[in-house]
Amino acid sequence: MVSWTIKTNPDRGAHYRWPGWLSRMEEANLLRSMSKKGCTADNSACEGFFGRLKNEMFYNRKWFGVSIAKFLDILNRYLHWYNEQRIKMSLGAMSPLEHRRSLNLAA
Repeated sequence: MVSWTIKTNPDRGAHYRWPGWLSRMEEANLLRSMSKKGCTADNSACEGFFGRLKNEMFYNRKWFGVSIAKFLDILNRYLHWYNEQRIKMSLGAMSPLEHRRSLNLAA
């Protein structure tokens, strides 16, 4: 079974400790990852990524009538493109995967 890690809000919001949320995470075999309180570096990286995702993938489409399965397919293709092909100048004009490979952190 595949286990995923979900990055949760570093402000330790009560909604992430709600028993209903915890049971849903457990049922889906998801592991919560919560950094130390006030860890702004984690928060800014996550906020930046999700902002780019929304601008590059979500906002420029009409989603009416798109099934959940189709949405997940589109999201998966975007994530592969983002990690494997989309270059970032802050990574020396490499994709995240190319950058990790250059540091011997990925095969």
